[in-house]
Amino acid sequence: MKEILSKVYKFSNSWTGTIIIVLFVIFFIAQAFRIPSGSMKDSLLIGDHLFAKKFAYGISMPHIPFIEMSIMPWSDKLRLVDGDTPVRGDIVIFRYPHNPKQHFVKRCVALPNDELFLLNKDLYVHHSEGDSWIKENFKDFETIVFSGKVWVKNPYMKDHAGIHHDDKIVNNGKYPMQLFNVSPIRVEKDNYFMMGDNRDHSNDSRFWGAVPYENIEGTPWFIYFSIDDNWEIRWDRVGKTPTDLEGESHLDLARKERLHIDKDDHGIY
Repeated sequence: MKEILSKVYKFSNSWTGTIIIVLFVIFFIAQAFRIPSGSMKDSLLIGDHLFAKKFAYGISMPHIPFIEMSIMPWSDKLRLVDGDTPVRGDIVIFRYPHNPKQHFVKRCVALPNDELFLLNKDLYVHHSEGDSWIKENFKDFETIVFSGKVWVKNPYMKDHAGIHHDDKIVNNGKYPMQLFNVSPIRVEKDNYFMMGDNRDHSNDSRFWGAVPYENIEGTPWFIYFSIDDNWEIRWDRVGKTPTDLEGESHLDLARKERLHIDKDDHGIY
């Protein structure tokens, strides 16, 4: 046994062993990402550097870092092994359906067979479990009856303080209609509807549709570094998970920051 452990130790200290271990971690356990845009303010801020939990939703197809080449370039598959699926309210990291080399991060707001629509920016969801389940589980939420079904108005804002709207964005013809109104749709099987918490500054499923399960990579694990536009380190965010940050007072401070979207070819959006 000692001999085996000694060989493993020596191998792990070699260049080959180190590369294999690092790639194994990146492929299957955790991968570092940087938040380059404001689409998830105030939950995740521009300049947050985080580790993604790669095994949260099964095992996605490993890609070589930086060049984003699949380890199986002859295959179009984006998933190796199925696992758990996102639940409503999860923050999810996924490959953009129209450009799989680009990662996005959004909040899952609807599951397969859920129905939803937007009216005057407000999100209404009819959960696939049906009216009785909705009435039992959303007693403290505002609901409406539309088309013979019960719909919950803004079902995530109470639990996730980072979700908000920008009062400066009004329906005056200058902005995309999808920010304000979206006709009722049903989410297809094995797809998930994603929206940014910074609702009026997010490129998400309202514009390009739901995300297939196979595109889903993982979920933010914890922030290992964070820096603002003034190059000041946000020490209060380091080491915390998105759940840790929910409801903390710094979210109110973050809302006062200038709302903008930085363009970058790397990172998650």
